[in-house]
Amino acid sequence: MFVAPESEYLVPFDGSFRVSAANTKGVTERHLHKGKHRKRATNQLKQLQRVLAAGDRHAVLLVFQAMDAAGKDSTIRAVMQGVDPSGCQVYSFKKPSSQELDHDFLWRTTRCLPERGRIGVFNRSHYEEVLVVRVHPQLLGSQKLPGELNLDRIWGDRLRSIREHEEHLARNGTVIIKFWLNVSREEQKRRFLARLDNPSKNWKFEPGDVIERQHWGDYMHAYEQALNATSRPWAPWYAIPADSKPYMQARVAEIIINALERTGLRYPEPSSEDRVEFAAARQHLENDH
Repeated sequence: MFVAPESEYLVPFDGSFRVSAANTKGVTERHLHKGKHRKRATNQLKQLQRVLAAGDRHAVLLVFQAMDAAGKDSTIRAVMQGVDPSGCQVYSFKKPSSQELDHDFLWRTTRCLPERGRIGVFNRSHYEEVLVVRVHPQLLGSQKLPGELNLDRIWGDRLRSIREHEEHLARNGTVIIKFWLNVSREEQKRRFLARLDNPSKNWKFEPGDVIERQHWGDYMHAYEQALNATSRPWAPWYAIPADSKPYMQARVAEIIINALERTGLRYPEPSSEDRVEFAAARQHLENDH
């Protein structure tokens, strides 16, 4: 089973993670050799994805969660830009549909899991059910849950379901890496204002995002509970500083590359029967005039 690579941003597996102590700054942009680092990371990830596809034994699931304006979209674009599109699939999960609400809360993400040999990216995920729904428990009213609702139990039950679900996936060959892009409240405000000031970014601004800022403390509590309950060696969380986008993107790429390298991916070795067929094919081609 996959074991998480070490990193200063790895969320411990013992429940000791504290949001208040988590770094949002990283380093300043001027300390990064952006072009050189990005090109090297892009080439590494491209090669690893080819080996992943050829081996066809593992799937990779990358989960991105964050507050609004933390940089999920831009990080996914930057990190995955060199990967063969046929070997990667990205899903963004918004408000659940009526069909999704007719199933258990894990159904809509489970049906989008990557096949063996492919990388799947979740832009938001099943964790929305223990984050935004926890902050706004009235949303549970539309979920058609059986029996009497117990708010003292439901979050622990859902976190246990997530933990067991991810362990099952890991046992069956899915490499799971989860990123919480940890943006500060001050930097989020700056990015919201930039969206309002720049006409080309107006489309990205949602008035509801400002309303959600009023629940910042509740969200931080929900993140702390979720990360502590579900960061495990086979499905680790990384709390990545998000105030500097170049720094954030470099760290995310580094962790993905290290994780794939630790998985021991390699091209499949041809069998003795394959070698006989290869020799026959070679002879046929060489004699073909």
